Amino acid sequence: MKKLIYALMLFVLLLVPVRSVHALTGPLDGRVIIGDNFTLKSGDTLDGDLVVIGGEVVIEAGATVKGEIVVIGGSLTLDGKGTGDAVVIGGLASLGAKASLAGDMVTVGGSLQRAETAMVGGNVVTNMPPPTILIPNPANANVPPVPPTPRFELDFNPFWQIANVFFQALVLGALAMLLTVFLHPQLDRVAQAIVQQPFIAGGIGLLTTFFAAPIALVVFGLTLILIPVALTVPVLLVLAWLFGMAALGTEVGTRFTRALHQNWAPVLSGGLGTFMLAIVVGGLNQIPCVGWMAALLVGLIGIGAVVVTIFGTRPVSQLGLSATGPHPQSASTGSLPPAS
Repeated sequence: MKKLIYALMLFVLLLVPVRSVHALTGPLDGRVIIGDNFTLKSGDTLDGDLVVIGGEVVIEAGATVKGEIVVIGGSLTLDGKGTGDAVVIGGLASLGAKASLAGDMVTVGGSLQRAETAMVGGNVVTNMPPPTILIPNPANANVPPVPPTPRFELDFNPFWQIANVFFQALVLGALAMLLTVFLHPQLDRVAQAIVQQPFIAGGIGLLTTFFAAPIALVVFGLTLILIPVALTVPVLLVLAWLFGMAALGTEVGTRFTRALHQNWAPVLSGGLGTFMLAIVVGGLNQIPCVGWMAALLVGLIGIGAVVVTIFGTRPVSQLGLSATGPHPQSASTGSLPPAS
């Protein structure tokens, strides 16, 4: 059957230029019909193969086809008799109650409707996959492969980078204004720790971010009952970063308004200062290779100040970060004796 299909495909390609013929009555020989319908009337006999491309084929009851029946891109209605095989490609095959087929009934990419009394002497194959014909191309057999051309793509869009930095600065400024409304004293304490001891705050932020937080995450994660606590560690770290950025931005906004000899409300100066700080840090972050260091340094200092003051709940004076001693002249309560 496979040989039949291969031969059929080659046969159809060779006969494409053939002019279509429509047979109706009388004794007939084999036919190849393209783009037209074919009907074999009752009592007629077709001596030879029947090939129809793009048309409907009707073999009425009492008609006989002494050969193969091939329909491509059309339908076959067989109520008569066929002495060979019947192949329908891409269409519907219908076998009536009086149909009789001596060979195989094959449908490729189509469907089959068969009456219970229809007789098929060979095999019935439905939805058979179409054959794959590999035609070698000797002309390109010895052509060496062409190496791919190197492509250099630069994924850089200044507009979107600037828009991203501006949007992040707006979000941080809005968060700073919200925190200033409710937690202004706490922000002042964190800002005081950053101003008085930035190196200590940065060191504590480094230890917290890269040592204490990962260790706590691992320890809590190993204990099943403390897994919910482990999930709060990264959340607290992010909140500490946001709180530290808002505190540092509040200090920047306060100093900026003083330089302009203005006296703004803390919520406005805090929002403006955080926005300016985020713009500067985000702009420096766009510098290749070294830009990330500015964002990391500011973040670590802010986290360290938040950890030292416990989110601003403890003043700096109680932590020993500011060492202030008595004035030299006030060391003694008494007065010096007069010179004699």
